[in-house]
Amino acid sequence: LLVMIFGRMHKLSADAVVAFTGLDPRPNDSGNKTGQRRLSKRGWPEIRRLLYAAAMSAARTKTWNGFYHAQREKGLSTTAALIVLARKLLRVAFSLFKQKSNFDASIVAGKT
Repeated sequence: LLVMIFGRMHKLSADAVVAFTGLDPRPNDSGNKTGQRRLSKRGWPEIRRLLYAAAMSAARTKTWNGFYHAQREKGLSTTAALIVLARKLLRVAFSLFKQKSNFDASIVAGKT
């Protein structure tokens, strides 16, 4: 699924891919009021479901566990932390696709 999406959007940015999947935060602001951010939920729900499931699995791995717990320590709920992790996984996968490179866990571990 990701290869199909990335193949269509290979000339765009990672932000565009995140927006296409609906994992981008949508502001709820009006005038001076700043509302709570929610997911835009654009795009196919199946993509979001699969990325959320991948984030749940990744949160248990040695590579991504630190990133997940850092989000939880910021005060995010479990669901919000998993969405942030899903967004991060999507960005990393898109970067690997564009650069035609392999995943290196030691690089990610240094940036968490």
